[in-house]
Amino acid sequence: MLGEYRIEGRRASEIAASVERAIGAGELQPGEVLPPMRQLAVYLEVNPNTVASAYRTLRDRGVIETAGRRGSRVRQRPASTAREAALGPVPPGVRDASDGNPDPALLPALGEALAAAAARSARRPTLYGAPTVATELERLARAAFEADGVPSGAIAVTSGALDAVERVLGAHLRPGDAVAVEDPGWGSLLDLIPGLGLRVVPVAVDDDGPLPEQVGRAVREGARALVVTDRAQNPTGAVLGAERSRELRQVLADHRDVLLIEDDHGHDIVDLPLHPLAAATDHWALIRSTAKAYGPDLRLAVLTGDAVTVDRVRGRQRLGPGWVSHLLQDAVVHLWRTGAVDPKAVADAYGRRRDALIDALAERGVRAGGPSGMNVWIPVPDETGAVARLLHAGWAVAPGARFRLHSPPGIRVTISGLAEHELPELADAIATAVAPKEARRYD
Repeated sequence: MLGEYRIEGRRASEIAASVERAIGAGELQPGEVLPPMRQLAVYLEVNPNTVASAYRTLRDRGVIETAGRRGSRVRQRPASTAREAALGPVPPGVRDASDGNPDPALLPALGEALAAAAARSARRPTLYGAPTVATELERLARAAFEADGVPSGAIAVTSGALDAVERVLGAHLRPGDAVAVEDPGWGSLLDLIPGLGLRVVPVAVDDDGPLPEQVGRAVREGARALVVTDRAQNPTGAVLGAERSRELRQVLADHRDVLLIEDDHGHDIVDLPLHPLAAATDHWALIRSTAKAYGPDLRLAVLTGDAVTVDRVRGRQRLGPGWVSHLLQDAVVHLWRTGAVDPKAVADAYGRRRDALIDALAERGVRAGGPSGMNVWIPVPDETGAVARLLHAGWAVAPGARFRLHSPPGIRVTISGLAEHELPELADAIATAVAPKEARRYD
């Protein structure tokens, strides 16, 4: 079977373990096709249902993927390996427009906030048995949610948005369940879902968010959860508008059992209004991270949702890390109280750079989009070639493969680390990199 490697075992667990051993040893390579189930059953002299059970176990663990009649194959990367791991470092002298980081100049200084948190800790140390969420953080977070039309509910605090998404999925789903996600969408989420043994169902997205007809198809075909980005969607910058929110609510009204997760990715860096889907289904959560506006190293996100979901998240958290440091929570409280970030000023700063690049590309005949946030998404005919040519020209951009499943090729350009005067030069480089190459003839 499969060249030099022979799959072994009589029980489903033994067959699955044999495949996993081969992958770990490098004897089965990423993308390699596994034998058809009936063929392997004949070879091993077992019931086909036994092989089907083994393949199902491997799929649920994120070890293999299935594609209908095209069969089952080893996943292109281990479920625990992030997409970014395949990318090498940016070479010296190359401008980095690939990292997705905020502009450090727009992040607030943390010294005063951390000193205030330390002073509180000196007066009143946080000890075992204390509430997991600081009282003032909970009050401020709830008030901010309610001001944006999010139903009032309990608050949980996690170590960033991805931690929150993982905990909410784990509160309701089991391995093998399907999760509908935006395509293109957040690369870390596309890695996390199979890493949890869940199945990814791609849903196309435009500037207004996920397409309702595709969301409807996904939930009708069995998706147990839906993850939506409300603002500054990564990588496209999409913003969930009022009309799209209404259309998605109509779709979800017939599927109240779907777990709904909203990531308000653009909170405090986007000045466009929030149009939440919150409470469109029985179980839901809306997440806000401090990463983009206050700095990734704070590692703090707040979430609210229905009572069952928040209670399960907080209960499971108590069994593991217990809580997110109150020093961090108090630092965020200080930043919020003092208005350390002006969302309109930050949004304007990113907006000027985004619009300047999009307009410059349009002048050069290149279509690009980015309604909000710090990224510009550019469809390209040849993703690998465009990335390589831009690198040769001195610009590092993110390949669309980091963010997409079935959507067409593209590149993501992060504008947050670039000055406005650099953007015409970058637009020239992109236009050259994506232009059709003249075919050469060799007689």
